[in-house]
Amino acid sequence: MIHAKQSPPPSPPLSYHNSSPLPSPIPSRTETHSATAKRSKFLRRLIYFRHMDFEFALWQMLYLFISPQKVYRNFQYRKQTKDQFARDDPAFLVLLSFWLIVSSIGFSIVLKLRFLQFFIFLLWVIFVDCIGVGLLIATFLWFISNHYLRKPTCQDQDVEWGYAFDVHLNAFLPLLILLHVVQLFLYYVGYDNSFIYRFFGNSLWLLALGYYIYITFLGYSALPILRNTQILLYPMVVTFLLYIISLITGWNACIAIMDFYKFRIQ
Repeated sequence: MIHAKQSPPPSPPLSYHNSSPLPSPIPSRTETHSATAKRSKFLRRLIYFRHMDFEFALWQMLYLFISPQKVYRNFQYRKQTKDQFARDDPAFLVLLSFWLIVSSIGFSIVLKLRFLQFFIFLLWVIFVDCIGVGLLIATFLWFISNHYLRKPTCQDQDVEWGYAFDVHLNAFLPLLILLHVVQLFLYYVGYDNSFIYRFFGNSLWLLALGYYIYITFLGYSALPILRNTQILLYPMVVTFLLYIISLITGWNACIAIMDFYKFRIQ
């Protein structure tokens, strides 16, 4: 009797995860993928400093200046290994808070603030400039990306709000260093509205805002479920036009922001 050769069972179709050389996410019995569970896990780790990877967070901060694409490549790896784009380690947030405090001390010295004024200024920088503005921008871009930028074939997936806020924090770091550290030296060197001083001060603002817009664009373009993310670069055109107008009209961004900081702590 001749037996027919039994064909092997068909191979399972490749998915987004197993098409990568990285291992697929390992489901955990104690971890759900809801936003509440992710947020709770993040907050729990916030009180355990020994569980934070500060070395890796410093690496991310450095590469946000020299090669931000590598930072977002790591976010893609996290999605493949932990099934989430948003950070699960608060070390970056802790280090960013440190830079906010250090830069605020620098401002208090340059502006000759008293301790109470320094404390008020610090609260403004943390809860308004960083967190408050970040909540508005992250929520706006989260809404836009989920409702208008998702690919038609990816309607069952969405952009995590936590990832949107991480993108803001990534983009905020270079802006913070340029405007709260480098700008202090420009302000300390000279306080006049000459064209040279205005050119360097306003160019610093152009560079800082350009960094913010570009890193934000990279954050959303790194998501495979989105399309047409190049529209996030359009604010660069408006920023450059305002830069040219400021040079022509004699408006000095560095002096204006210093006066604004003095006004809001009075």
